[in-house]
Amino acid sequence: MLQPKIVKVEPMDEYKLRLSYETGEVRVFDVLPYIAGDWFEELKNKDYFRTVRVISGGYGIEWSNGQDIAPHELYEMSTLLQ
Repeated sequence: MLQPKIVKVEPMDEYKLRLSYETGEVRVFDVLPYIAGDWFEELKNKDYFRTVRVISGGYGIEWSNGQDIAPHELYEMSTLLQ
């Protein structure tokens, strides 16, 4: 399934991301389960966690040191807000 493009990502408390999609959907994704692994450990630093950005074209999100989460996971494993 193709996910709609992400137009905005906002870091929230408790290692959650608020994702706004081109469809008008707003979803919340919990990053905390991912932080246990070595690749994502740097995200424990809340200042670094807040630097998340949308990948050019809206096809995903990333942090400056290369951490990212697959777009289908962001969409399918998130909770719909609106």
